Amino acid sequence: MKKERNAILGVGLITVLLASCSQQPQSNLTVSGLDPQNFVADVKGKPTSLYTLKNSNGMEVCVTNFGGRIVSIMVPDKNDSLRDVVLGFDSIADYINKPSDFGAAIGRYANRINKGRIVIDGDSVQLPTNNFGHCLHGGPQGWQYQVYEGKQLNDTTLTMTMYSPDGDQNFPGAVTATVTYTLSGDNALDIKYDATTDKKTVINMTNHSYFNLSGNPSQPATDHILYINADNYTPVDSTYMTTGEIVTVKETPMDFTTPKAVGQDIDKFDFIQLKNGNGYDHNWVLNTQGDINQLAAKLTSPTSGISLEVYTNEPGIQVYSGNFLDGTLSGKKGIVYNQRASVCLETQHYPDSPNKPEWPSVILEPGQTYHSECIFKRPRCDPNSSARSRPASARDVPVASISVKTSVKSNNSHTRYFSDRTI
Repeated sequence: MKKERNAILGVGLITVLLASCSQQPQSNLTVSGLDPQNFVADVKGKPTSLYTLKNSNGMEVCVTNFGGRIVSIMVPDKNDSLRDVVLGFDSIADYINKPSDFGAAIGRYANRINKGRIVIDGDSVQLPTNNFGHCLHGGPQGWQYQVYEGKQLNDTTLTMTMYSPDGDQNFPGAVTATVTYTLSGDNALDIKYDATTDKKTVINMTNHSYFNLSGNPSQPATDHILYINADNYTPVDSTYMTTGEIVTVKETPMDFTTPKAVGQDIDKFDFIQLKNGNGYDHNWVLNTQGDINQLAAKLTSPTSGISLEVYTNEPGIQVYSGNFLDGTLSGKKGIVYNQRASVCLETQHYPDSPNKPEWPSVILEPGQTYHSECIFKRPRCDPNSSARSRPASARDVPVASISVKTSVKSNNSHTRYFSDRTI
């Protein structure tokens, strides 16, 4: 009886301690509600962590070095209430056990390469195939599934470095790539990508955030209003591979030169491209011709008033409407991610550029430095403050919004970048 009483007392003490702990303020949680301890792990001998960037305005960005992923972005809505506008998971365990591209710094090569084959200086290279017979996002063990070396320089700056050996996923050349995240005082998240190689190779990096600007990813993002500054796009076949054509968007569901809801035409599968893509999963040929001062695209949530504006010096942008989300994944706070719960806007070189010499080059050679830059920004409240040279049809900017600018350069004057997905 004494042992039982002691056991009962012990259980009671544990219960009290747990209850006491549960009543303590959760000061260790991020503004977005993440527990940094859930991101402390060892993945293939490398440590992972959660890094938090904050500015004086209360904006917060959380990043993990597993895949260089943006886990959360807290921005103010039209009522100045903070909302998390990206999909993701609450722990490293979920990122490992539920494969996805959520928020990742994609490499070595983003988007699809036809049949996983490239030719460099006459030598044919066979890459791993992981998506309809093609190499997608660098293969099944692309950088989104590897651990970057993270270093937080201060409250607003973080670097992630990837040392990719020669032959990583069979890509030639030892590549050192660095991603630098900087959160500025004017609510801009500046993401810079830099890379070098010791052997001629191909490279294409991007951030693969899945945006739901309502802040409620339990609801589809098909009500979001989308504008794309593009008169042409690159069609795909039934395996999501570009055909090599460049085709006009005029009088097709691909025309977003006048803003419209993402879901307005998305199910018109009598249009073969929507059937092939299971919705939108295509590259648009931008009219901006590499001018980062021109608006490339804009996404707006009518419920939150938050907008995402995209500026880039890239020739293309991949729009992916979350077609492969199917309700089998539960993300942050246990929210189920159903089909089309998000929209990805991924600035890039056109898919399969290594095999289409008539398209802009993605080659990186020894002695050159690959450079890419992407800025997510909440502009000033003045509705014309970030308008730049965008067309009149895109001037209805909500009071609260996020801008995205992306630039990619190398010392051979070729711009480069990417897009696509696993789910």
